[in-house]
Amino acid sequence: MHKPTITSPPAARNLSGVAISSIGIAMLKLDPYVTEVLLRDLVGHDRRPASFLVYIWLTAEQQRRGSAVEISYQDLAESIGISKSSVQSAVGWLIRRKLLAVNKATVTATPVYKVLTPWRSRATRT
Repeated sequence: MHKPTITSPPAARNLSGVAISSIGIAMLKLDPYVTEVLLRDLVGHDRRPASFLVYIWLTAEQQRRGSAVEISYQDLAESIGISKSSVQSAVGWLIRRKLLAVNKATVTATPVYKVLTPWRSRATRT
């Protein structure tokens, strides 16, 4: 017996690729270390998937802006889709792991985050 299959007509396939290229959406460029090592390290070993999400989002935003990212915990949480307390914990963990640097003009100022890539400096030392 023939099973019916659902397929898109040829003209409707892969329109997202056409849309992306026609409106010029920039794609995130990740260092292979991020997906090959850091993902497993933060999510698997450290059991901190929110830290990986924060790192990826800040990396993308820093690439888009071309500079460090000034953003509040609340705005960062809403941008990623996780709770503010998860963002606070993730930021603290990334700072401890030396994957993120934070600067504040005053104690109550909005933090400015700079994504760090310590593996690049290690590679040049060896």
